[in-house]
Amino acid sequence: MHSRARRPIRGSDDRMSVPEAPGPKTPVEPKPAASVVLVRDAQPGSPEPIEVYMIRRNRNMRFLGGYYAFPGGKVDPGDGAPEALARCRGIDAGEAEGLFTGHEGTPALAFWVTAVRELLEESGIMLACDKDGRACDPTAVRTRDAIERCRKALMAGEAPFVELIAREDWYCDLHALRYLCHFITPTSSPIRFTARFFLMPTPPGQEPRLFTEETSEGFWIFPGEGYRRFLSGDMKMAEPGEYGLGYLAQFSSVAELMAAHADGRHKFQGIADRMEVMWSSFDWKQNRFPSLTS
Repeated sequence: MHSRARRPIRGSDDRMSVPEAPGPKTPVEPKPAASVVLVRDAQPGSPEPIEVYMIRRNRNMRFLGGYYAFPGGKVDPGDGAPEALARCRGIDAGEAEGLFTGHEGTPALAFWVTAVRELLEESGIMLACDKDGRACDPTAVRTRDAIERCRKALMAGEAPFVELIAREDWYCDLHALRYLCHFITPTSSPIRFTARFFLMPTPPGQEPRLFTEETSEGFWIFPGEGYRRFLSGDMKMAEPGEYGLGYLAQFSSVAELMAAHADGRHKFQGIADRMEVMWSSFDWKQNRFPSLTS
């Protein structure tokens, strides 16, 4: 009579070796950021009454490389430092908090400082005034040279932004900036931002310029044209660009647009559920949707 091989007893240790289905990933915490929607009246006889300035992010950037957007970037720790907030004119910390609350220790006014700094970095426009809130004259040779000097030093990391403007005895001129909207990157993204967008007319005596550290294109475009190019797939952009262009296309002049924002209040935001569904299949490493090749 042959003995049978005994089957091993399957115990709890064996069950533990069976891989479990992965649970949902914890979303990355969004970092505070700010962007500026720069507008101007179009020339008489133009197809649309307003133009808006847009940039195209360099293709090699990790976050939405090759996408079209408004100038902006993340809030630096120094943007919310007491000395930076003290160099703001046109809105104070209390008024800023009344429009929206800060983000985990970052005061609301820091987003305005970021908007000013990023506008200088990405377009060469400096919103500067003196201690009493009088705007600096950007057409004066001395001021123009100081703007160039300040931007070069900022991009070289020579000193924090607030120290650089203090050298010129400047203050951040926030009079023309109007809070517009708030967007948070979908949870599927490995890089996320909670971004505040600000609206403003092109300041007198200054025009945005293209700097290629982070952008490959910088141009004025009619909002309606930009929106149509987005729908056709010619201009890739995330919801802030899409919603922003559609919103601006409703107005007949910059004066009408700014009058609608005289209260400085939040005007629109992305539909969170729509954004989560739309971007759930996006390849954040390749910066494209699976169905697209470019």
